Amino acid sequence: MDKLQPKEQATGKRAQNRLRNRTAILEAARECFRERGYDNSTIRDIVRRTNLAAGTFYNYFSNKQEIFAALLADFLTRLNDNLTRYRRAADNTQDFIHYAYMALYSATAQDPLVYELAHRNDRALRELFGSDILGLAMRSLDEDVRDAMARGLLPNVDHEYLCAAFFGVACETSLAVAKRAHRKPESAEAEALLATRFSTTLFLGGLPRLETLP
Repeated sequence: MDKLQPKEQATGKRAQNRLRNRTAILEAARECFRERGYDNSTIRDIVRRTNLAAGTFYNYFSNKQEIFAALLADFLTRLNDNLTRYRRAADNTQDFIHYAYMALYSATAQDPLVYELAHRNDRALRELFGSDILGLAMRSLDEDVRDAMARGLLPNVDHEYLCAAFFGVACETSLAVAKRAHRKPESAEAEALLATRFSTTLFLGGLPRLETLP
């Protein structure tokens, strides 16, 4: 057993080293994209911000698009996990709206740079995923809204317009949350909660009037 330990330790160190290198590349890319913009950033710019050799980069990513995809994939994974958990917990109108917004704003506040980058680089995002950030982030909300209507949590109004209103508020408010959280990371959690309360109150105030529409 003792003879195996050096080999296992070496394997563990290699894995840790790969993780550190990948993280360093992604963090360097974040800063490049923030300062120079996605289109104006090059692989050379990113590598210069790390302590890695230029050739090492290609052991982890083939091109700049793969870096952007990795950053967005991490963001969207957290977002979808939050959306699923929060919406399933809703058993009344206020909770449904509150949890839906809270999931999005919390994910945005935790990773504001990626959200801002996605909004600023619609073309790159469409090339990578075939959609924009709003469609990726809120795709599953459509079915949840229909289900909420069936369960009586939301009024039986125009479904398409209601989803569009959800999406519009979520999109612009999330961008505002991202900007504030990026400027003051220590206030990220508070900003997410403030935005959630604002959006929820806004929607709850308008829903009763919607039911009076023909």
